[in-house]
Amino acid sequence: MNAPVSVAVVGAGHLGTFHARALARLRPGQPAWVIDVLADRAAGLAAEIGARAGTDLRAALEQVGAVIVATPTVSHFAVAGAALAAGCHVLVEKPITVTLEEAEALVRRAAEMRRTLQVGHVERFNPIWRALQAEIGVPAFIEAERLAPFVPRSLDVDVVLDLMIHDLDLVLSVVPADPVAVDAVGVAVLSGREDIASARVRFANGTVADLTASRVSPEKVRKIRCFGPRGYHSIDLLARSARRVRMEPAVDGTLEVPGRGRFAVREERVERPGPDPLAEEIRTFLLAAETGAAPGVSGAEALRVLRLAYEVREQVNRSLRQLEASGLGPVAPGPAGSGEG
Repeated sequence: MNAPVSVAVVGAGHLGTFHARALARLRPGQPAWVIDVLADRAAGLAAEIGARAGTDLRAALEQVGAVIVATPTVSHFAVAGAALAAGCHVLVEKPITVTLEEAEALVRRAAEMRRTLQVGHVERFNPIWRALQAEIGVPAFIEAERLAPFVPRSLDVDVVLDLMIHDLDLVLSVVPADPVAVDAVGVAVLSGREDIASARVRFANGTVADLTASRVSPEKVRKIRCFGPRGYHSIDLLARSARRVRMEPAVDGTLEVPGRGRFAVREERVERPGPDPLAEEIRTFLLAAETGAAPGVSGAEALRVLRLAYEVREQVNRSLRQLEASGLGPVAPGPAGSGEG
């Protein structure tokens, strides 16, 4: 059995704190280091979980075998790249990097160094999604809705990379075909970037996905609905529950479909309150780093998600320019990284 890998958490802000605490619960005594550009912030979190604190990443890289990168996205490439170059396994928050070129370079570097590169698309580890993903199969139609109240954090990133990217990842995880058409619109409401976006993605196999994301909603919603030959699944990712509706051939069924016969409609409620998705994400990363198992969400998978996100953003920015021309809203600035991944 391989020895447990030591871990440094880089970034002691909002997400870094969650990562550090989850890791400490999962493996008491970890992480070994907390690194942040703000010494006081690093020291406070490190003291809470019994780790060493610092502002110099190089010192930590000499003593650990794995790194969790929870810094602003603009620094993902530099931090993750340095960790890989030092021979460390890396879990980097989503989105993987600011640009496609950076993401491609990280994926290549991880392959060259033969190190694990996992990306923090945490909804893949949501217990209700994991319970139903295989049953869903390849849907014919997907509808995703992700809404959040306005929070003055990560405002240097648009809503596509902030929120919609979670659902783009879930969609790509169940649709094996490539996207062939993207149509998207967006509106900048409270920031200089789009705060609301809606996208329709068509895939080569015929699957269609409609996605909506907003960070100016009065309520928090994370729902995804999948329609296909195996039935209908309405999944509430926030409540970790789902409605499952299936049609089964039955002579005495209450539903008659012309040319197909009679069917009985079976509806069930599914609940999966645990385990914690972030803890599962970290556990999977550690397993991959220590045994060579496949990471939960590989760098290559995250690169595919980022490519699709950029196609959506291109269409959204076009719609924003049209709004600007009509005097209805500002143009969203060009690509930039998120506040904390």
